[in-house]
Amino acid sequence: MADRDKVRHEFSDQSMISIPLRNLIAIIVAVGFAVTGYFNVTGRISFLEHNLEMQGVHVDQNSEFRVKWPRGELGSLPADAEQNMRLTQIEKLIDELQDEELRQLKEAVKEYKNIPIE
Repeated sequence: MADRDKVRHEFSDQSMISIPLRNLIAIIVAVGFAVTGYFNVTGRISFLEHNLEMQGVHVDQNSEFRVKWPRGELGSLPADAEQNMRLTQIEKLIDELQDEELRQLKEAVKEYKNIPIE
């Protein structure tokens, strides 16, 4: 151990390293795989984050549609407009019939009151 303590290692920009060529190639390939894997993972994460944001937008739009459509704030279908017109006509007809029935009922009561008792 004493011999090791006495050995001084000096490093400079002129220092040289001796490494077998197959180990150097293996290190370069491993670094290439690591870099490729890193970019694939970050790309996938970015893609999934974008999809999550888009789903959030779609959910918000769906919620807005779900609330506003029944209220008629987003317009209506032509069939709905036709149906509303028909319902309005039916309501008017029912009102007229009720008025006529009430008039006839009043006339019947009036006639009943005028009938002499024997």
